[in-house]
Amino acid sequence: MPIEITMPRLSDTMEEGTLVKWRVKAGDEVASGDHLADVETDKATMELQAFDDGRVAVLAVQEGDTVPVGSLILMLAEDGESLEDAAGAVQGASAGSGSGTTEAASGGVAVAAPPATDTASAASAAAGAAGGSGGGASGGRGGRQRVSPVARKIAEENGVDLSGIVGTGPDGRVIKRDVLAVVEGGASASASATPTPAAQAQSPSTPIQSTPSTPASPVGQLEAKTITLSGMRKTIARRLVESKTTVPHFQVTVSINMDPLLELRKTLNAQLESQGVKLSVNDFITRATALSCVSHPVANSSWAGDTIIQHGTVNVGIAVSLPEERGGGLVVPVIRDAQNKGLRLISEDTKRLAKKARDTGLSPEEMADGTITLSNLGMFGVDQFTAIINPPQAVILAVGGAIQKPVVRDGQIVIGHEMCVTLSGDHRTIDGAQGAEYLGTFKQLIENPAALLI
Repeated sequence: MPIEITMPRLSDTMEEGTLVKWRVKAGDEVASGDHLADVETDKATMELQAFDDGRVAVLAVQEGDTVPVGSLILMLAEDGESLEDAAGAVQGASAGSGSGTTEAASGGVAVAAPPATDTASAASAAAGAAGGSGGGASGGRGGRQRVSPVARKIAEENGVDLSGIVGTGPDGRVIKRDVLAVVEGGASASASATPTPAAQAQSPSTPIQSTPSTPASPVGQLEAKTITLSGMRKTIARRLVESKTTVPHFQVTVSINMDPLLELRKTLNAQLESQGVKLSVNDFITRATALSCVSHPVANSSWAGDTIIQHGTVNVGIAVSLPEERGGGLVVPVIRDAQNKGLRLISEDTKRLAKKARDTGLSPEEMADGTITLSNLGMFGVDQFTAIINPPQAVILAVGGAIQKPVVRDGQIVIGHEMCVTLSGDHRTIDGAQGAEYLGTFKQLIENPAALLI
């Protein structure tokens, strides 16, 4: 019996998901645990894994498609079951439902073709399995153009004529990247090729006023474009607006002498180099963040409406920026039980989670249960900034860079490294004086970093 794989609910607030990239194709053998696809939720791009063994019979959605949770996205044929039978089950269900997956019956899905003895018969079988005659535009047979919902939306928003676009998706389907290529690369060509209404109305006898040419600008050319928000971007926008409009923020800033910590880090990394360990400044900051929460539990609290929850462990969320190819934005992997972890383990956890966030995406569990958040822009050369609280947490720390500057040490002006840290607090949960006391402990730990090794 065919095995249906539907769009899973990968987060507690997920209502729909976007199939970013298929990692399998029709006809592939898959086993439980295999990486089937990358799915973008409202929070992050995550791996979709198989929970059964089988062969891929049908890819029911295309890359770039956004479908509701519970919608069929892939059909597996069980061991001993023919791919044609599995594909037929999908097409029968689609034709009967009359909604959602109707396109599956008319060629909008990738279906595994039965074995063939030569190329021609293989092509014929594949076309038949994909929905019969008139189902698609591939194979030179013509028919209606297939366009993914995301691609059609982008085209409508940017005034792009879909009829002239050759799709690069499965079976010639026009997908998101095809339309974006026209939007991003074809604006100038369209402008020069298509006369404006004013130009068309101008009589040929009307003299055209020439303008003196200007020298080419040495800077790059800007282009106007509309960017469709991903599900994760929408969620980030919604949560940030919610935080700034419903949480009474206050900020407290402290300047910290970083010279002792930088010296200790240099010594430790020289000793650990042979073991392949390299501690970052952020590892020390994460450790200090957690230990300071032990001394000031109010900073490790959450607002719960008519109660305040003080947590029994410190789970430090670390903001990680994603590359544009993964949709951009921020995710917050969590270092759990951070108050009981040494620098080396904190370093290992942070590197592993940050790499996974940027490469394949984090699981909901890896982003859950944070009790305090750390945002560090120091590596970008930022001196000081403020961060927006991640509800229901009470505190977020905004960490600037260790900037070399003239400073006063023991009554003398010398060159030293100073770092600004700004605490943003939820005034319903933590008071300004309590925030200042927390930062006082944090500053003491950073300026006396040997305490972080205990």
